[in-house]
Amino acid sequence: MKSRTTAPLAVLALTAGLTAGLTACSAGEEPLSLAEADALDEQEVTLTVAIDEGLADEAVAAFETRAAEFTEEHPNITVEAQEYTWTGTTFAADLAGGTLPTVFTVPFTDGRGLIEREQIADISALTAELPYADQFNETVAQAGQAADGSQWAIPVAAYGQGIHYNRALFAEAGLDPDDPPATWDEVREAAAAISEKTGETGFGMMTSSNTGGWILTSLAYAMGGRGETNDGKQDIATIDTPEYHDALSYLHDLRWEDDSMGDEFLYDWGTSHADFGAGKIGMLISGGGDYGNLITQNAMNPDDYGVTVLPLEGDDAAALGGGTLAAVDAKASPAEQAAAVQWIDFYYLGKLTTQAGAVADAEAAAAQDQPVGAPVLPVFDKATYDQTQEWIADLINVPLEQFAPYSDGIYDQPLAPEPPSATQDLYATLDPVVQAVLTDEDADIDALLADAEQQVQTLIDRG
Repeated sequence: MKSRTTAPLAVLALTAGLTAGLTACSAGEEPLSLAEADALDEQEVTLTVAIDEGLADEAVAAFETRAAEFTEEHPNITVEAQEYTWTGTTFAADLAGGTLPTVFTVPFTDGRGLIEREQIADISALTAELPYADQFNETVAQAGQAADGSQWAIPVAAYGQGIHYNRALFAEAGLDPDDPPATWDEVREAAAAISEKTGETGFGMMTSSNTGGWILTSLAYAMGGRGETNDGKQDIATIDTPEYHDALSYLHDLRWEDDSMGDEFLYDWGTSHADFGAGKIGMLISGGGDYGNLITQNAMNPDDYGVTVLPLEGDDAAALGGGTLAAVDAKASPAEQAAAVQWIDFYYLGKLTTQAGAVADAEAAAAQDQPVGAPVLPVFDKATYDQTQEWIADLINVPLEQFAPYSDGIYDQPLAPEPPSATQDLYATLDPVVQAVLTDEDADIDALLADAEQQVQTLIDRG
């Protein structure tokens, strides 16, 4: 994990020594209150905060502008940026090794486990007194809550899965970029046309670092399935089901009957987005809010970008929803916790809740030619989101019409949360299942799913 030296940001000297079983230093103590935090306002604090890995210089400059504005408001806090991107296969080691920033982000799926194991700081008393604490979408807020409803981690982004597509490859294949596929049969037809007429991958599929299970589960949800159900007493793995079978069979046919999935079957989030941004993939399923990463980290041509909702077919079909939580290191001192919540409030949520924050963030990004106003699924309600878009209307620099198939449809789609128990373990267990189907034409889908369900249930039962 690298650190970037930036002015006025300093290089972080990484610390080690946090063992895998370590719990929060404040375990058993009352969490810091806002009144107590106010008493720390003059205490000098150095705060390490996450910044995405591999950002273009312009995006780093936009971050620096915001960080400088924060330290001007809070002169007692020194902000140090550390490059960080959550990856399922490395996060546990980073957590155990003590190499994470003081403020870091994790997917919704990690919230419950981190809280139960007290591997993040209990900042609930601080978050409870934020002015918008009771305005979060209830489903979104639950991802960062303990069993008693206290908010240990703060939701900063939400998404519903969508299909990202390359408009240039669509046009080259004779497809209409303004009329993307609306059924899974149409997705398959478009993928085949792109592969045949452009020579590029028609449909790219993530398969590693827990992403294979994530996307397979997204497909199963869209076909009416769920990864887990609850019998009133416990969560039950529901992987060996017709919906998961249909999802794998669909991928099998794309791969072996249509030859529309290229020749890369070990994509993770980063490598798939790199190839999509480079125009090597026609369609890719991922979170609907990926535009910023594609532009700032993968240099995608904005003119080529398109996104649409997942086709929902079958009883109880839904788009899998998720998001990102901001959390604080379990070893953070009371003063660092207070500073961390101030940073989260300023950097992540100020742009979603206040006109000043929204405009300042948009101006910093626009000054560096970074994306402003890309449609996303709101953390709060749609009215709040629409208000922020009005505040920054003069600064929006993204092609909103190219998002219309997604932004016009996502609010009408039922969203279902990710499997609640052992979520990342479920995804990790399904990675090799997806890989097997894409690399072995005769893979036994029934046997693979039966074995995976048994493995996941064992993991759920272990807690």
